[in-house]
Amino acid sequence: MGSVSDAHLTIVLKAIRSGRLVPFLGAGVNRCGRPTGMPWQVGAYLPDGRELASKLASDFGFDLADPGDLLRVSEFVAITAGTGPLRDSLHEIFNQDYPSTSVHRFFSRLPGLLRACGCAQPEQLIITTNYDDLMESAFRVAGEPLDVLKYIAEGPSQGRFVHVRADGAVTEPIEKPNEYAGLPVDPRTLVLQRSLLVKVHGAVHRSDPDQDSYVITEDHYIDYLTRANLRSLIPSSLAALLTRCGFLFLGYGLRDWNLRAILQQIWGQQKFKYHCWAIQLSPEPLDQKFWSQRDVEIIDASLEDYIALLEHGMNDGPASRQDARAV
Repeated sequence: MGSVSDAHLTIVLKAIRSGRLVPFLGAGVNRCGRPTGMPWQVGAYLPDGRELASKLASDFGFDLADPGDLLRVSEFVAITAGTGPLRDSLHEIFNQDYPSTSVHRFFSRLPGLLRACGCAQPEQLIITTNYDDLMESAFRVAGEPLDVLKYIAEGPSQGRFVHVRADGAVTEPIEKPNEYAGLPVDPRTLVLQRSLLVKVHGAVHRSDPDQDSYVITEDHYIDYLTRANLRSLIPSSLAALLTRCGFLFLGYGLRDWNLRAILQQIWGQQKFKYHCWAIQLSPEPLDQKFWSQRDVEIIDASLEDYIALLEHGMNDGPASRQDARAV
């Protein structure tokens, strides 16, 4: 594990307690807690992006360069076999009861930890590019309400979001985001009234495959980028909240070019600067360059160790970090 300073933990925990830090979860979160050298397994361990690409490449005979390039492989499958078989394969992979990781469990327990600390804003805003429903499951186990905002990648409502409320009620696709007032965000104070998960690349729908949504092929990404005007995609209350927060990137390398465009819009609209961090063990020089160009500080640590430090910090403060490493 690299160095995680007490000063860093103090700043991050303060941002969490004040509701000014948004975790951004990428596919690398799916490897958190997996034994070293253990491959992903259906129903046991979720795949990361390269593993998912390799699975699709093997199933559909992709023999071109870099079978770990998820966009290229997915575009190949869509062109050669059709989007139906691609969606069927993805649904089979994600329609499983995978165990949650320590990342999911920490954020699902965080509202309760914050309430115990007497924090005025215990509810959390979480953003993910992942298709699975582990965060929703973790919140259910923790007994915490969670609203979900999901992107629609295909069909007549393509380019819209649908809002799934904590009570299970589902809205119609949001046609006029600037006018939508159904999110649990106070538009005056920008305070969350319930935790909110934003799934910017869509998601699996466990009970109805026809409602699955995946931004995954090159064409999907091109369409996504052409729609990537922040205020045309998400409700204005959420857009305003994002301009007042920093980001904590977990399991994500910022090489996803359409999301870089969206994040640039978020940061470009910020009146005041909020610090951002990316947690990445032994980062490569290219990753360091990507992050540094966007004023994101890399913290050299494994997700398992970092989340343990945050959880112990919420309970006992940075002095407990040696105990956290022993977890």
